[in-house]
Amino acid sequence: MRLIGVGVGPGDPEHVTLKAVRVLREADKVFVPDGGRAAEIVSAYAEVHPLTFAMTDVASRAEHWERAAREIARVAGTAAFATIGDPNLYSTFTYIAHTVRALVPDVIIETVPGITAMQDLASRTGTVLAEGEERLALVPYTAGDESLRDALARFDTVIVYKGGRHLPAVLDAVREADREPVFGQDLGRPGETLVAPDGRAPYFSTVIAPAKRAGRGSHL
Repeated sequence: MRLIGVGVGPGDPEHVTLKAVRVLREADKVFVPDGGRAAEIVSAYAEVHPLTFAMTDVASRAEHWERAAREIARVAGTAAFATIGDPNLYSTFTYIAHTVRALVPDVIIETVPGITAMQDLASRTGTVLAEGEERLALVPYTAGDESLRDALARFDTVIVYKGGRHLPAVLDAVREADREPVFGQDLGRPGETLVAPDGRAPYFSTVIAPAKRAGRGSHL
């Protein structure tokens, strides 16, 4: 069998690539996380088969990965698994692919890249992520506040994922590093906003701490 992880972007249906559409239409079966935004996007191109995932604890996550992998492994031809963003960046697809390979050792695993939230947010706000010799870091806030502050001290541009529940702390760290945070929530969806709330934000929130530049080409 063949298993293809298909990135469909952070939420804007127009960010689905031509290759992603082709793969979704040609696949024998297309799987999506149940109730997620990937299902909303993909349903315009193919019949979707929802898979339930739980993110509450390690045991429940492993159980759902195993159950999903068994269902995918039953596909005789090509199975596609659609995921928001990119399938190789903080994606459930990587765990699913690992589990399917354990069930079907000769499975062929491929991925179709998708636009990421940091790229989408940069585009919507006119924020340059990096130029010249600048270094860029992507930090999940789940790694801890110290990890974020360390990245802010060592990198020119810092992207923060998974910080919605602790947004005030994220924004404080960015501002204390003398950066002006760029915030985005539910990009490409009806609830999209580029204005940070006073308190916590949803899981699908992104913060960019842009590089400090003296002028054109200052970091060349």
